[in-house]
Amino acid sequence: MCRIAVKVTFKDVFLKKGSALLFSACIALFFNSCAEKHNNNFIYDLKCENLVNPLGIGSTLPGFSWKISSDRDGTRQKAYQLLVASDSALLNEENADFWNSGRVRSSESVLVIYDGNELNSGSAGFWKVRMWDDKGAVSEWSDAAWFTVGLLENEDWNAEYIGFEDEGCMDCSPLLRSEFRLTEPFDRLLLYVNSLGYHEVYVNGRKVGDDVLSPAVSQFDKRSHSITYDVSSYVKEGDNDLVIWLGRGWYSKGLPGVVSDGPLVRAQLEQMRAGNRETVLATNSKWKGRISGYSTLGSWRPDKFGGEMVNGEQIIEDWSFENMNSIGWLPVSEVRVPEHKVSPQMTEPNRIQASISPDTIIAYPDGSFLADMGRNLSGWLKIEFGSLKKGQKIIMEYCDHLGPGGKFIDRNQKDIYIAAGKGSETFINKFNYHGFRYVRISNLDKIPAKESLTAYLIHTGYSIASSFECSDKDMNDIHDMINYTLRCLSLGGYLVDCPQIERLGYGGDGNASTETAQMMFDLGPLYSNWLQAWSDCNREDGGMPHTAPNPYRAGGGPYWCGFIISASWKTYLAYGDKRILERHYPAMQNWLRYVENYSGSGILKKWPDTDYRSWYLGDWATPEGIDQKSEECIDLVNNSFVCMCYNYMQKIAHVVGKKDDIRVYAEKESELKKKVHEIFYDSKTGRYAKGYQIDQCFPMLAGIVPDSLIARVRENLYYETEANRKGHVACGLVGIPVLTEWAVEAHAADLVYSMLKKRDYPGYLYMTDNGATTTWEHWNGARSHIHNCYNGIGTWFYQAVGGIRMDKDHPSYRRVIIEPQIPEGISWAKTTKETPFGTLKVDWKTEGNELKIELAIPVGVSAEMVIPNNAVKFIRNGKESMVRKNGKPLETGSGTHNLIFIRSL
Repeated sequence: MCRIAVKVTFKDVFLKKGSALLFSACIALFFNSCAEKHNNNFIYDLKCENLVNPLGIGSTLPGFSWKISSDRDGTRQKAYQLLVASDSALLNEENADFWNSGRVRSSESVLVIYDGNELNSGSAGFWKVRMWDDKGAVSEWSDAAWFTVGLLENEDWNAEYIGFEDEGCMDCSPLLRSEFRLTEPFDRLLLYVNSLGYHEVYVNGRKVGDDVLSPAVSQFDKRSHSITYDVSSYVKEGDNDLVIWLGRGWYSKGLPGVVSDGPLVRAQLEQMRAGNRETVLATNSKWKGRISGYSTLGSWRPDKFGGEMVNGEQIIEDWSFENMNSIGWLPVSEVRVPEHKVSPQMTEPNRIQASISPDTIIAYPDGSFLADMGRNLSGWLKIEFGSLKKGQKIIMEYCDHLGPGGKFIDRNQKDIYIAAGKGSETFINKFNYHGFRYVRISNLDKIPAKESLTAYLIHTGYSIASSFECSDKDMNDIHDMINYTLRCLSLGGYLVDCPQIERLGYGGDGNASTETAQMMFDLGPLYSNWLQAWSDCNREDGGMPHTAPNPYRAGGGPYWCGFIISASWKTYLAYGDKRILERHYPAMQNWLRYVENYSGSGILKKWPDTDYRSWYLGDWATPEGIDQKSEECIDLVNNSFVCMCYNYMQKIAHVVGKKDDIRVYAEKESELKKKVHEIFYDSKTGRYAKGYQIDQCFPMLAGIVPDSLIARVRENLYYETEANRKGHVACGLVGIPVLTEWAVEAHAADLVYSMLKKRDYPGYLYMTDNGATTTWEHWNGARSHIHNCYNGIGTWFYQAVGGIRMDKDHPSYRRVIIEPQIPEGISWAKTTKETPFGTLKVDWKTEGNELKIELAIPVGVSAEMVIPNNAVKFIRNGKESMVRKNGKPLETGSGTHNLIFIRSL
């Protein structure tokens, strides 16, 4: 029997067209689908540029991705066919007017690059795909997906930047409004918004979309983002109005690229009709503005992020067209903005991810109240006050932890609500956010009910891409704390150090957590956005800052600057997009030339501070007893990192086709390795530098240690840990990911496990036992309690205990190595990883002398199952085999596989 499912997309609803074309397309699809033998392969999770149905992408050569589900083990894609059309009704082999790839013999299903008719700004495409498997059977066509192209060139804009200035609007978050009239049918109505500062869009009184705190971050003196909204379903025939609500955010006076005292916006409303674009409305001096009741507190500098002040009397309750016309509006100003690149935002927007109610609310003797939300978060607060007195000023202050004796720690995170004195009143944030667990509420007459407070966790709208659980609750607690911490640090299209004190995208913090974050979450678009900011910050002489965006000078060292190399490479490995490497290769080379300018003696030495960068760190935030200021240790750490950068550059050069560069960087790596070993290794003690954990680990990880000395250096690492550090982890921001990566490669699971099990200082359980819900900035709990410092250990749970490692010669998890490293104390683990091909699952448990493993391998991935050293025989899907000496790993394709290894104990 032949079955066909017809999906009607949003486009069919908005098109004012007859059904004849759609009907004929469906009939053609029906007969085409019956012409070939179909199988039970199912195509799902279609993405364009790693985004689901994106509006306003920044490329005319998008990459298409899909996943395949099959009920047959060993299924492989052997060919595919892609159709792209300007209309959903044309999405068939006969009528696809943008691209019909035909049958392409290829196993590729990740970022297949468009190769059809030329796309331009404003182009809209619908697409679908089918595949042929290794048995020659063809799948059903996938459901249709869609995309639109944003405005790519400055010439595409007919709008001007506008802002609102008024005596009563100092630091205000203004409303900008215009009316427009629709009298004829249209295919689609798209709004392009390029705001300098945050924005929200309202059409006829309804908020468009569910995004908040848009757009994502950028380096304002080099680049800003535009966002595309489909407002087709928000309008009506006749008169309509458009309101853009602005907030300052990072577009704050005195920062690079900021030319006004308040936020600015350029917006353009276009209708598509019969394939033609027509501007309906554009921002200019004819628009009107007014205060909204919201204004920004704080200067958006470290420890001065403030919050918002809301004047209840100025809030507009009735957003109807008639009321908005009747209230007072004032002229706006056109503002000349320095020339810069305007790019469509290519990462998901920020969204509210969870609602959190307080655990407790207690009264303080001074009449204020303290709400404990039960866990830290980055986001907003909503308070339903009920009735208030006119002019009553309620103050909400926020902190991420309490000091000794329950003392509230003031970090200048504060909101103010001024009551209107009419009816029930409510406060909620709009254009600022906080990092907090505790809220101190002042000037409220009575203790608020718990149900009147709601906190909202906000972060970039990526998907969670992993899960981990094992038999040891301590390990689960550490894993879950790290996972949740990263969710609190990923608001705005980048990862910050902390949300409450600095909010900066530090490269060191990023390097410390990139592999963990990309293991736990689907962060391809987020890293694409963040890495673009790093390239935009590259100076002409090659210098790099320590943060990107780079609003002002911040501390760090080469490990921070080199994020452009290491994170680009790891992002390519995780998601398979070589365009990341091609795009940023010049900045990588430029920075290494800068490094070499300060390597006159053959090794990198301290470079000077600049107006955009300060300090020269090695490891950072180490526990007591580690001299992180030691020049010898700093130089060892930084030159070990440069060795790794040269190694990455050889691989990157290979991917981007720079053959001559491979040899150049190989020679540089070899020379630097020899120099580092000669300078920092003490043959008498068998130690590098001071022999700290990072001093021993980094040279081994970077390949600096000669093979003949590895055993001795490793032995000294163990001695340092047990004898000098009492078995504790004894490194910081740089050392944790270095130690973790080395331990996974060296199969040192028992060493890491023993460190993680320590409950006293310093350690992760010391944090959790002291009430931590997110990781700290310092092992002793100083300063920030929501921080991107020690999260690099997260990969160990997946790669070591879970047993999932990527074969780095096959990026995007096309080939994986399955090898659980089982420390004594863990008896089972359940691990999943959502790869670009689908869900990879490894469940294992030990029972006596048996190790039982259940694997689920997605179509498109092959796996190498490493046989445990002490296995004497194994049972694979019910078939028993003996283990030969020096036997090769087991090779597995897609599907579900059950293995039992019989071990000699």
